[in-house]
Amino acid sequence: MAGKKYKAAAQKVDIDKKYPLNEACSLLEQIKVAKFDESVEVALRLGIDAKQTDQMVRGAVSLPNGTGKTVRILVFAKGDKEKEAKEAGADFVGSDELVEKIQGGWMDFDKVVATPDMMATVSKLGKVLGPRGLMPNPKVGTVTFDVGQAVQELKAGKVEFRNDKAGIVQAAVGKVSFGSDKISENIRVFIQAIQRAKPSASKGIYFKSICLSATMSPGIRIDPTEFLT
Repeated sequence: MAGKKYKAAAQKVDIDKKYPLNEACSLLEQIKVAKFDESVEVALRLGIDAKQTDQMVRGAVSLPNGTGKTVRILVFAKGDKEKEAKEAGADFVGSDELVEKIQGGWMDFDKVVATPDMMATVSKLGKVLGPRGLMPNPKVGTVTFDVGQAVQELKAGKVEFRNDKAGIVQAAVGKVSFGSDKISENIRVFIQAIQRAKPSASKGIYFKSICLSATMSPGIRIDPTEFLT
């Protein structure tokens, strides 16, 4: 049955067309396949040489409508900063005891924040957190003494982005239930952040292709020229 639904949905998408963003978001609502509230993702193939360190695209951006996901946040902090993190809504706060727990295989969290003075301790987890994209980094605001604000922003829908080896950046930008207007707004803000993060060493066309999709639905191509500045 799911196969039939997917085929019916796929027939509504013109694979040769690059849709304006608003039209793509409206279409996404029409081709919903799953009974659950599907997550919405956007993926951008960038005109960068991902092998060159001076062409890495990395950063973070707060989506105006959040992501619709519950984010479990772990904070490495001590003293007053530990209290501040807890009051801001952090799910787990501590120091050495959390390092031991993670080294033992515990990974029930989605984001990690640390105060700068804790980074020597957190560095012991580099081989565990690094490959999963969870290592705190000052470039995306997860190494900071302002842990309260960092926790609140992540809970509210701040997303990190980083290109992969193929030069692709992707992120969850909401749920189908948000409706086309809110999804469109989130995507526009996300793409603008990618635009601002363009490396000066990147030449030629920056946005090669943009694709919008939901968890179980066919992908929809978006016209990149809409975002040229």
